[in-house]
This record gives sequence, structure tokens and C-alpha cells, in this order.
Amino acid sequence: MLEDKFHKHTIILASASPRRQQYFKEMGIPFTVQTIPVDEVYPPHLQGDQISSYLAALKAAQFKGKLKETDILITSDTVVWHKGISLAKPKDKADAVQMLQTLSNDWHEVITSVCFTTPITQETFAHKTKVKFRELSEEEINHYVDHFKPFDKAGGYGIQEWIGLIGIEDIQGSYSNVVGLPTHLVYKMLMTMVA
Repeated sequence: MLEDKFHKHTIILASASPRRQQYFKEMGIPFTVQTIPVDEVYPPHLQGDQISSYLAALKAAQFKGKLKETDILITSDTVVWHKGISLAKPKDKADAVQMLQTLSNDWHEVITSVCFTTPITQETFAHKTKVKFRELSEEEINHYVDHFKPFDKAGGYGIQEWIGLIGIEDIQGSYSNVVGLPTHLVYKMLMTMVA
């Protein structure tokens, strides 16, 4: 039985994201949630997957000395990368609107890095998905920001929400990665670690 593979380990998901937690439930992975606040600041020279990998490892570093032998800590970070610029979580409505205007009628990359940490090992990987918005009207952008308040989402949008349903024209790669967790890779890595 798959459930038996996890009984010797405690999987700790260090994420307050309800979307990531839901994915773990849907994959049938038993887990606990523990979060430690961290200031998500990175060196300015980092680019793309370097940013998400740095932040995923930074989140893991908060647990240094706190993990038990059987613990597997999972931290992650998602960035939206567009024309050499990282679009983080918007600060306010104006910022969210500006981000969506920037992404409108263009391709961008969504990069999620996942860091797996035990008391003796750490491994991080990054996964990229290309996403294209059709041209979004000012009315559509304002409606989305006003009603869905995407201030906790990199790039100012959630693909699983209204704006994704009506605005995403093309996607190349993992959908779950855009939501915030490349589930197929997380599952594969965990199966290796608990074997």
C-alpha cells in the first residue's frame, strides 16, 4: 500500500498556501503544516530559477536544528518571470493591475522551486512552465483584482481562478506548477526519499 511507505517519516509542508496543502491531500501524502515567517529578500543579481531556489532554501534554513531524524521538510517558492523581471506578490491593487497589464497578450514563465530537507540532506529543484495570456481588457483586469484580491500570488494572478479560466490562451508544461507545486516531481522525489 502506498500509505505504508510514509509511516516511518513525518512530512512537514512549510507552506500556508491552501493550494499546496490541497495538492498534498489529493496526492494522498500524509503531512503536517508548520510555517516560520521569513522575509523573502534575495540578492539582486539572482535571476529566474535562482530566485525561487534561493527563497525555497531560505525558508528551509528557518528550521535548522529543529528537524527530527525521520522528518522530511518541504519548502517552496514560486516566481513569475517576464522579460528578465521577477513579478512577486503585488503590494496593492495598483501593483496587481500593473502586473496583469504587463502579462496581457504575452508569454511568461512560472518557476516553482521545491526544497527537500532532512537533518542530513538537502535537495532543491526548479521547474518551469510557460504561460500565455490573451489580450486582457482593462475592465477584465479590474474585475479580477477587485473580486479575487490576488495579493498572495506571484505575478498577481491565480491560474485556477476566473482570470485563468477566461484569459489563459496557452500553457506549455505543468499546470500544477503554475498553481504553486509541480506535483508529479514532488511525488517522485518523496517516493525516492521514503523507499
